This record gives sequence, C-alpha cells and structure tokens, in this order.
Amino acid sequence: MKQVAVFLDRDGTINEEMGYINHLSRFRLLPEAAPAIRRLNDAGLKVVVITNQSGAARGYFPPSLVAEVHARLKALLAREGARVDGIYVCLHGPDDRCACRKPKPGLIFQAAAELDLDLSRSWLVGDRFVDVDTALNAGVKPILVLTGYGLGEYEQFYGSRKVKPAYVAPNLLEAAAFILADQPQ
Repeated sequence: MKQVAVFLDRDGTINEEMGYINHLSRFRLLPEAAPAIRRLNDAGLKVVVITNQSGAARGYFPPSLVAEVHARLKALLAREGARVDGIYVCLHGPDDRCACRKPKPGLIFQAAAELDLDLSRSWLVGDRFVDVDTALNAGVKPILVLTGYGLGEYEQFYGSRKVKPAYVAPNLLEAAAFILADQPQ
C-alpha cells in the first residue's frame, strides 16, 4: 500500500533562513524542526525534504556543500531521534527550464516513484507561496508556515492569492500537529 508523505521545504521551514547557505556553519535547525519530524516519524508518515538550491548553479557554493549540509541535517535530526526518508534537490538555476525546480513538481514525482508514496493523501509544508504552488501542481495538500519568509509572504500576498494553503501554521511543529490530527485513526 502506498505511503502518506510529508514533504518539507528546507530553508525557512526546517532550518533558519540564511539566504544562501554558503558555509556549513550557517546551517542551523529551527528549534521545533526535530520534534516535529520525530512526531511525523512516530506516526509512520514518510518525511521527505524537497529543496531548490540554485546557489550551486550560480557559483555561490559547490554542489558538494549541499551534500555536506544534508549530512549535517541528518546528524542533527538523529541526535533528537528524528530522521528524513529522502532528500531531493534541484541544483539548477531559475533559467535552466528543468522539471525539478519548484514550483514544478518533478522532485515530488521522483520521490513518489522511488518511495511508493500516495500523493493524494500527502502534504507539503513550506514557508513560501512557491511551496504552496508546488504542492498544488503535484496534487498534495499545502501548508504555509510563518517561519523563514512565511510571515512576510503571508502578510503581503495571502489576501490576493486565488488559491490558498489548506492551513497556515506558526511553525513546523504546529503544521505536524495539524497533519497528524487529519490522519485516520
């Protein structure tokens, strides 16, 4: 049977928004990230990170740094008893016309195929409306968090958007609680 997944944007959702993370020392988990991911793990949901990292294409940092950051992410989560089931990255720039750069759903479709995921019952949590659009393009339910760029995006764009997220949460822990309350018992 296909699994339910919670797709997570990385920067501003799991870790502090720093602009481009061009050095490993700039990667810092948000305090509620590990507990939120652990709760999702404990409930049996797949947790999958999807992230645009165009800084590599722009020459701001080498692609190898993205792998180092993700190794650090996994290590920090493991210390808190949490894990991610997959990390999917777009290293292309905005003009590369790839199928994987959010808001295109390529990363979600790749994860769904590789991890046997049921997109119709899955969620995407992110701090930008591009994440909401990505969710809708992939057929998953979107949640906007107010961490990272979320509060600014919410205040500036929420009222003018035709399509809204399913829920707006103050942070990832509250988003996880909402998702878990929606799961059949």
